[in-house]
Amino acid sequence: MDADKVFKALADPTRRKLLDLLCEHNGQTLGELCEHMDMARQSVTQHLGLLEAAHLVSTVWRGREKLHFINPVPLHEVYERWVRKFERQRLSLLHDLKKELEGE
Repeated sequence: MDADKVFKALADPTRRKLLDLLCEHNGQTLGELCEHMDMARQSVTQHLGLLEAAHLVSTVWRGREKLHFINPVPLHEVYERWVRKFERQRLSLLHDLKKELEGE
């Protein structure tokens, strides 16, 4: 995983919206995605290109249509590397606080 590409892709609200749209209905065409975006088709294409470069979106050709699918693997890797370790610490602190308050 190229974490820099993933974080760069996730930093933009337009790209997050595209991921949300794919999460709601996976396998959309560019035209279907553009219906929900307030920008030119070319701009949506550029955002999808960055999502593809970060491996957050994969594509499959079905005849003449290019379908876009969300790829959750990079998101899971970010979670495992950057979120989970902080979550564990927070839960440990809450557990210690609970014990302290209960007088154990």
